[in-house]
Amino acid sequence: MSAPRTVTLTSPPSLLPLMARGALLSPLKRPRPGATPPATRLVQPGLRISQRHLAAYERVCAFPTGRAELPVTYPHVLGFPAAMRLMSERAFPLPLLGLVHTSIDLTQHRDLSPADPYELAVRVTELRPHRRGTEAVVSTELRTADEPVWQSTSTYLARHRTAAPAAKAAAPAPVAPVAPLPALAEWTLHGDLGRRYAAASGDRNPIHLHPLTARALGFPRAIAHGMWTVARCLAQYGASGPVHVHARFQAPVLLPGAVTYAAEGPAFELRAARGERVHVRGEVRTPGAA
Repeated sequence: MSAPRTVTLTSPPSLLPLMARGALLSPLKRPRPGATPPATRLVQPGLRISQRHLAAYERVCAFPTGRAELPVTYPHVLGFPAAMRLMSERAFPLPLLGLVHTSIDLTQHRDLSPADPYELAVRVTELRPHRRGTEAVVSTELRTADEPVWQSTSTYLARHRTAAPAAKAAAPAPVAPVAPLPALAEWTLHGDLGRRYAAASGDRNPIHLHPLTARALGFPRAIAHGMWTVARCLAQYGASGPVHVHARFQAPVLLPGAVTYAAEGPAFELRAARGERVHVRGEVRTPGAA
């Protein structure tokens, strides 16, 4: 694979025009074998944290406000506009509408100060087959003083028919014990949660906003953002400092609804408050730990 073309951003891309463009182009895109991701790496130097934006994010995800460290999932929100720019381009072969976040791996090397300037870099590194369609792999990196301090790899699934046998499609690796983890909390999720998180994060994918727009894209009603579910779990877990997190979004959380947070040792999960359906499974570990 050739080296990506680097494009420097002077400010975060405006999300609404990107989403509109992605929505307009979505019906024209037909995923196909051998498709390649955009050969572009977006870089935004001199990024500064907005205290108002940070506080709104902390409140909706239940992180403590006013701390001297960024929430461990907050850099994902910083990189989201750049990721949206890449995924709304004509060169991105998957339809933006209905794209579902399926997993995230992130590594934070130390506590991150809201006062520091950062350099943000985002690129789509790979398109790979999935048993239900095609996954895009998006890499995000945050640096300060030319030092990498936070990296993540996210996968986004475009659901479509595939002729590939299920045995040849990518299969998710388990990240937590099969037995249910001990329940520690139950949360009632209101129907407007998707709209509240969208206001704080900028992710206004229609599957999260209203029952009508979610049904048009194949869901019975609006679903919670995957990144809200993992952020809420990590806020409860208290993840901070040097940390590695892996989380897989296994089933959508329908809104409104009720969920149970459970954790033991490094493992955590979010499951239905009634029944055994698991929505999110993950692990929190110190980088380098076995």
